[in-house]
Amino acid sequence: MCNEAKIKVIGAGLAGCEAAYAAARLGVKVELYEMKPHKYSPAHHTNGYAELVCSNSLRSNDTSNAVGLLKAELSSLGSIIMEAAYATEVPAGSALAVNRDLFSEFITEKIKNHPNITVIEGEVTEIPQEGICVIASGPLTSEALAESISAYTGGGELHFFDAAAPIVDFSTVNTEVAFFASRWGKGNPEDYLNCPMTKEQYDVFYNELINAKAASLKAFDKELQEDLTVFEGCMPVEIMASRGYDTLRFGPMKPVGLPDPRTGEDAFATVQLRRENKEGTMYNIVGFQTHLTFGEQKRVFGLIPGLQNAVYFRYGVMHRNTYMNSPNLLTNIYSMREYPNLFFAGQMTGVEGYIESTSSGYVAGVNAARLALGDEYITFPKETEIGALANYVSEGGISSSFQPMNANFGIIAPFDKKVKGGKRNRNEAYAVRSIEIIKNDFGFLCVNNENSRCKCGQLILEVSAF
Repeated sequence: MCNEAKIKVIGAGLAGCEAAYAAARLGVKVELYEMKPHKYSPAHHTNGYAELVCSNSLRSNDTSNAVGLLKAELSSLGSIIMEAAYATEVPAGSALAVNRDLFSEFITEKIKNHPNITVIEGEVTEIPQEGICVIASGPLTSEALAESISAYTGGGELHFFDAAAPIVDFSTVNTEVAFFASRWGKGNPEDYLNCPMTKEQYDVFYNELINAKAASLKAFDKELQEDLTVFEGCMPVEIMASRGYDTLRFGPMKPVGLPDPRTGEDAFATVQLRRENKEGTMYNIVGFQTHLTFGEQKRVFGLIPGLQNAVYFRYGVMHRNTYMNSPNLLTNIYSMREYPNLFFAGQMTGVEGYIESTSSGYVAGVNAARLALGDEYITFPKETEIGALANYVSEGGISSSFQPMNANFGIIAPFDKKVKGGKRNRNEAYAVRSIEIIKNDFGFLCVNNENSRCKCGQLILEVSAF
């Protein structure tokens, strides 16, 4: 059976390489399609696979950080991306950073020399009509392939521009200032948090906002420079503010119908935060799509009363990003609901970040392989970060508009009881629970890599959980 099982993977980025390698390890024959070196996206410049086009940092190694936990989970499961990362690591404090050239070379060599993987060079312009396929073509998918994907998803289900407001950890909001209420008392009051401002507070905030530093655009985003000012539906809050002093007060910071319970009157301006998930652990800042640097977002938005000490699960972003309206289209194993033989992986699914893309590639690759082998699918529970991401992508939050998401503890299944000792203890308890689940329930997939510091069963944390 193993010799007959075969899948196709389109794209040799992080997600595609992870999907191909995970499937090949299960004995499935993989055809990996990569358009380099015959054609390059605007972001890619080398012939190597899993090319890191932005930072060489894979972010925190600390398992009390959600992306650190995700690394530990993937390392335990034998991820090729994590094996390469630890084999090519460079000093970066508590973060994991790599020599990007050696990292790509390591993965390219492993992929090209795996007996179950055949690399086919050349651009794929349409989704294969037969067989099992994983699409991992990335956020800069070529126009021809994007058109083919759009035909499967429906034109309105594929987005090409990512404009998202910051998402805040509710537990870090000062609710002695911020209050629950919906405008004019309509709907569930817990759906919205409101941060009222006096005129003096608004003046300081407004001045800092219009003078804050915007993020520099990547070369492949240059054409969007003018678009950032004309897309009315997703205009950056700083550009909206530049149109006039009262623009925000008659827009996303409109105070009418939201009286401050401390005064009984409407504030001069009010920032609203809308519940992002049914558990109420995450809230997004309504209308605050932004192109400011992350540092400036923390500084300037920290001037909003109630958000002085806010921790962000995700900062606001605006950039080119081909991604799907996944809750309408994908299951929690990244397969299409309507076409079970077709899987997607990487940022196209609505995950954000190197490790998050790797995670989606792993889940898609393993399940594409198991489909080819006639085995049952494997789903990871929400108590793991791998499963939490997959479930977020397939279910979305409670907002009407799906937005891409990175790994965070706001999407992971909470404990029934409050964890004692603060947020770090809670996060460490999440990590212990997750690794135990991976070890006990998915041990048959675990592979201990010599170059991994996060081997299965070796995560030991001293946590007083309850």
